[in-house]
Amino acid sequence: MVKAKEKLNQLGKSLVEQAKKGENPNMDIPIRALSNVTYDQKKRMIMMGNKSSKRYLFNVAHIKKFLQTTEIAANVQKLLVAGKHVSLRQAFYMMRRTIPGTQIDVVEEQEESNKAVEDLELVRGFSREELNINANKNGSAAGKIIIKDKGDIIDWSKLGSGGWAIPSNTEDIEFKKVDAKFVIYMEKAAIWERLHEDRVWDKLNCIIISSQGQATRGIRRLLRRLNDEYKLPIYILVDNDPWGYYIYSVLKYGSIALANISEKLAIPSARLIGLTCEDVNKYGLKKYLIKFQKVDESRLNQIKNYEWFQSKDWQRELKEMKDQKGKVELDALVAKGVTFISDVYLPEKLKSKAFLD
Repeated sequence: MVKAKEKLNQLGKSLVEQAKKGENPNMDIPIRALSNVTYDQKKRMIMMGNKSSKRYLFNVAHIKKFLQTTEIAANVQKLLVAGKHVSLRQAFYMMRRTIPGTQIDVVEEQEESNKAVEDLELVRGFSREELNINANKNGSAAGKIIIKDKGDIIDWSKLGSGGWAIPSNTEDIEFKKVDAKFVIYMEKAAIWERLHEDRVWDKLNCIIISSQGQATRGIRRLLRRLNDEYKLPIYILVDNDPWGYYIYSVLKYGSIALANISEKLAIPSARLIGLTCEDVNKYGLKKYLIKFQKVDESRLNQIKNYEWFQSKDWQRELKEMKDQKGKVELDALVAKGVTFISDVYLPEKLKSKAFLD
């Protein structure tokens, strides 16, 4: 596999050669938009198409973005050579300099440097983590797993109440021992803490992983690796609302924004373990309905039209959610008992295999 450093060298040499030939230096930028994204029925993933646009150095409309892309490329090359990593925020400060002879900064806001990083990902075909740029870590894990991380041996079953803090980049994590039958991913840290205190990972012989809302790239890559390398089923545990179902959708099929790396992040075999509308009825949770706001209804109508939600089971589920006119949070299960989710809900769902796919 061609390394990121080599790909960046190739980019630099290509731009220099174009200039030597008297050409207007340019680069192809794949288009990251809905118009260039398709749903691959066979792979069951959202994939990026082949459309791209040219970005030229000597073009008033392009010049600043061209400079930003080459600037981040130069800084990334330094990081790769030094074997060092920086955060997205630090990448912004590395890029923020004034162009000599002007009063113009290469970047003025972090959003500009973030987009430059995204462009570089597309141009060279590497994720930002492979380019040594990390986002904030946001997640916890526990289970009977032993890993090697930067030379340290870490046992996920012996890390106290906090569990293992999942880093932004999980690509180089080495699994030394994995003793588990499946993985439960949940959108809420509070639910993870409940399951961890109840030692669900031990009782059910599984791995429990959480973030806070949408899963980070690091978590998605970790889940995909456990699914690929150890054939562990991935079960998604989210609120009974359109936003929870969207989180499930991104984990399973990928997203428009990251369609270029769906094959590294998406988990087509992932299944929803709950909370479903059937669960709301079965466990008497209707009294805990939170009435939909317009933004909830809008999101529900949007996902109802997604190509990957057109199965009979999903259309029925989304119709039931629309008819109930409200959402129910996983936290409502505590009304049935503090440890109800651990002692009753999850064991019953797993035994009956009542999953949505």
